Amino acid sequence: MKAMILAAGLGTRLRPLTDDRPKALVTVAGRTLLEITLTRLRAFGVREVIVNAHHHAEMIVDYLKAHDYDMRIEVSLEEELLDTGGGLKKVAPFFSDSLQEPFILHNVDVLSTIDLERMMRFHTEQSALATLAAQDRVTSRYLLFDEQGKLCGRQAGRDGKVELLRPAQQANALAFSGIHIISPQIFAKMEEEGAFSIIDAYLRLASQGEKIVAFRVDEYYWRDMGRPENLLEAAQDIASGKYS
Repeated sequence: MKAMILAAGLGTRLRPLTDDRPKALVTVAGRTLLEITLTRLRAFGVREVIVNAHHHAEMIVDYLKAHDYDMRIEVSLEEELLDTGGGLKKVAPFFSDSLQEPFILHNVDVLSTIDLERMMRFHTEQSALATLAAQDRVTSRYLLFDEQGKLCGRQAGRDGKVELLRPAQQANALAFSGIHIISPQIFAKMEEEGAFSIIDAYLRLASQGEKIVAFRVDEYYWRDMGRPENLLEAAQDIASGKYS
């Protein structure tokens, strides 16, 4: 099984911790965010990973040379930030030898106990192009899913503007949790070029009838570690056994 870890961002929300290092190498409870993510992916059977890097990219390269995770790990260097969609499109050749097998796309700054094996089964059963881990929580941006769990639009905040891309009798607003299962057929459908958001690509594809679905993860532990205060909370969760 293969995966990509999104780690190229500038980590601006984590400053000053990211002034001299990439966010992937920021630590929580004595472990880097990259180590936590790699270890978790390996536990679910992932053996080949590509990590994108931009901010202090050489530190990520050196770190991976110095640590053995018993996985094949490559680094995709981005001279200019390509955002989530552009970063994924750039590494399409990494997935070219397994065109029938879905892969995992995982933000480096997400800590969760989401059952990735169950999520992968759900993706396969749904015959989806992409499956997004989603939950009912407060956020600044929501994705909208119809009564069948298919992506149909987005919304800015609970009371913000609703953008429906296709008709839906009921649109449920859910927060995306930074973990995707994607079928590699998506690469042939990505018309966008340069730097672009994978969410924008999903919304376009959904409007064209492609099956982008939500996998509900309300029952699992999940935390965004994109801010210094979140790292402290995550460390406390690890110490207390909420995350293991």
